[in-house]
Amino acid sequence: MRKEHRDPDYSDIIGKLVNCKMDRPLGSTHPRFPQMVYPVNYGYVEGIFAGDGAEQDIYLLGINEPVEEYFGRVVAVYHRLNDNEDKWIVVPDGYEITEKEILDQISFQERFFEGELYM
Repeated sequence: MRKEHRDPDYSDIIGKLVNCKMDRPLGSTHPRFPQMVYPVNYGYVEGIFAGDGAEQDIYLLGINEPVEEYFGRVVAVYHRLNDNEDKWIVVPDGYEITEKEILDQISFQERFFEGELYM
């Protein structure tokens, strides 16, 4: 008997305001792969844990300078199909962004994974 595929439900996450800490601000390099430079701010939501046991990772889009901390709105979730964690997409409250813009901006890292964007 085949299992029925169900899309994950992110209705409790999308739209949520979160405080994010950046451990890899825009322009920084990946700790294990120094050739990878972050073209966006990348960090986590303190106190919320993801499938990998670490704090929930986020991409902060719509801010074009490095920041250490940011309070913004989750507008989408990138669900990795071949990994055990999701990435939340956070933007300034009221900022408009398209699916294509999100995928283009996170592709520097997500091109190494298989996933789907939920908005």
